Amino acid sequence: MNFNTVTEFEQKIASFFGAKYGIATDSCTHGIEICLRYTNAKKINCPKRTYLSIPFLSDKLKINLEWKDENWVDFYYLTDNIIDAAVLWKKNSYVSNTFMSISFQYQKHLSLGRGGMILTDNDDAAIILKKMSYDGRLPNIPWRDQNIDCLGYHYYMTPETATLGIQKLDKAIDTQPRKWSVSDWPDLTQMNIFKN
Repeated sequence: MNFNTVTEFEQKIASFFGAKYGIATDSCTHGIEICLRYTNAKKINCPKRTYLSIPFLSDKLKINLEWKDENWVDFYYLTDNIIDAAVLWKKNSYVSNTFMSISFQYQKHLSLGRGGMILTDNDDAAIILKKMSYDGRLPNIPWRDQNIDCLGYHYYMTPETATLGIQKLDKAIDTQPRKWSVSDWPDLTQMNIFKN
């Protein structure tokens, strides 16, 4: 088992969503994080009802957080070109010229226990985001043989997770996904952690 399995899974997911590239990560939130880092974002516009790890990114990255009341369906924009699409499962739904992060967390339609993927059509960004997700390196080349040229994070998807994704993909494609509603999440602005 090697990272060729991850590449195969990335290609299959990108093809399903209609994106040129998929960059596998260990979680959707980490995918969003490296997109925010890559674009040097200064602010995120976060719905009041979403998963709490998303607004936590503003503190982690030291960027501004602006709450919004939004009755979003399937996905929402955090910046002009970064989309949280954690619950999206729809063929050819990739929005061109964006970075869309999807989730394979255990409650999601393609449930792998953990994992995510960034979808993009940007050639240069795909390479850099891949390096950023994998400690600044490219897979299947010993890191000692690479001249590391960008900051990286330990956010890569393991070959074992990608293998499970490939095994479960056909069934996920053939199965109707759950339709999520914003009421599936509480109003985060009412939690003490976000009142400070």
